[in-house]
Amino acid sequence: MESFHDFLKLLDSHLGGAFWFPYVLLGVGIFFTIYLKFPQIRYFKHAWKVVTGKFDRKGAPGDTSHFQSLATALSGTVGTGNIGGVAFAIFLGGPAALFWMWATAFLGMTTKFVEVTLSHKYRVKTEDGTMAGGPMYYMERRLNMKWLAVAFAIATVISSFGTGSLPQVNNIADSMETSFGIEPMITGGVLAVLLGLVILGGIKRIAAVTSRVVPFMAALYLIGAMGVIFANLENIGPSFVAIVGDIFTGSAATGGFLGATIAYAFNRGVNRGLFSNEAGQGSAPIAHAAAKADEPVSEGIVSILEPFIDTIVICTITGLVILSSGVWHEKFENVFERSSLTFVKGVYSEQNEQDREQMYRYLNDLDGHSIENFNGEIQVIKGRPLPGDYTVIHARSFAEDVKVSLGDLEEDYTGTINIENGLPVRDAVIVHGKSLIHSAALTTQAFTRGFFGEYGKYIVSIGILLFAFSTAIAWSYYGDRAMTYLLGPRSVMPYRVIYCAGFFWASFSDTALVWTLANVAIVVMTLPNLFGIMMLRKEMKQTVNQYWEDFEKQHPGEK
Repeated sequence: MESFHDFLKLLDSHLGGAFWFPYVLLGVGIFFTIYLKFPQIRYFKHAWKVVTGKFDRKGAPGDTSHFQSLATALSGTVGTGNIGGVAFAIFLGGPAALFWMWATAFLGMTTKFVEVTLSHKYRVKTEDGTMAGGPMYYMERRLNMKWLAVAFAIATVISSFGTGSLPQVNNIADSMETSFGIEPMITGGVLAVLLGLVILGGIKRIAAVTSRVVPFMAALYLIGAMGVIFANLENIGPSFVAIVGDIFTGSAATGGFLGATIAYAFNRGVNRGLFSNEAGQGSAPIAHAAAKADEPVSEGIVSILEPFIDTIVICTITGLVILSSGVWHEKFENVFERSSLTFVKGVYSEQNEQDREQMYRYLNDLDGHSIENFNGEIQVIKGRPLPGDYTVIHARSFAEDVKVSLGDLEEDYTGTINIENGLPVRDAVIVHGKSLIHSAALTTQAFTRGFFGEYGKYIVSIGILLFAFSTAIAWSYYGDRAMTYLLGPRSVMPYRVIYCAGFFWASFSDTALVWTLANVAIVVMTLPNLFGIMMLRKEMKQTVNQYWEDFEKQHPGEK
């Protein structure tokens, strides 16, 4: 599994983690924002009118209402990206990462408008009478690029696990264990069964469930978040200053946080922004293709609301909770994941400015450091590793109060541990202590710093349960539409069984491994879609212009 994670990290370094990917993603968003004259601003008010059903036509083809399609698509985007993903971005890039999430969302509102409109325009009715749409249909039916459509559909199936299933349940299980002490395997097993019961009903049952769950979970999460924000109101101003002030300087070292470069904050902020709102990924168009509408542009306009609600509203609230509470640069007792753990050669101190600078350069992949991984034996007595020529780094911070157990966290180990290339040779070695934390665990800690005190973590746990579970539901639909395209309706049931099995497995697997898989899966789906919508840019403009001409005739003065 460690070798597999190394392979995924290598892929991520050439894809989502590569310097060029954010520029491609934002570049397409900038192009369409200018080309279509800022539709995310001009059509914003109209989008609310459409989603409320004001312009609905009786008998329009489709399976779901505008609101149900929006709710389903939102349930696919409003998930762990809003709770764990924001925390992960701040953990990696500091406050400035949140700004780049905003930029991604603003431009993503236009990108989503384009991809949803085109996908809805070229949707088809399947053998069972339901609608099927998504980028693979416009790629084949309009661009005549069957090979690209097949590649995208395969990427969608992979991404349904990497985006919709695995990271979601991983965060649920982690949160439920932290808050309620429930074993991850039990959480995964119960939810896998519930997931199966929902997704077997197809899009109509999925839409019915998500249209009820999404408003409730958003209200619950908002109440808990406001409890933290108002309790730390004096820190809200400085939090915004840090977000904006660090954009072009990078985030300085604060507490246990060792700092981040501009490039690191930019890259991870854009990457997490995409994971959160999925604009450009081509996933949401699959849900919107089921909407009852004669005009593809009307559904595209509805989709403008997604990145706004998902990232600009919900992710900002999460970010302010984390920043105002101060937990993002504090160390907490936790079990050290191997993927975030390194024993480095030499003795370094957090109190030494030169040592902090060396570690900053090492963690941000900069030249000018002499840090190497440690190799050798370490003596451990009653769980305490004896001092030597090494320093323990976990979660991009100096680890403190380090302890070692073997197999059982409750039993202190006495003996030696062999370290090769910075990691214990035996997988059974458990290293734990104090360090920075990230993902859902960080957000959970932040929610305890408000009016609700320790009860705040239960709000996060329930929020993650609802957010992430609804995301897994929506992504199962994306995957089964892709399987329908690739192999026909008969392939859907085997896919759903494997999807539920993967959902169970991820509940007790390594968090960092799951997030890395998500990073890779997102990119292999996004790039073909961005290429496709750029190819159809002129048709998109013509379609939008025609929509408004027809709309003005039917609803004069309503624009």
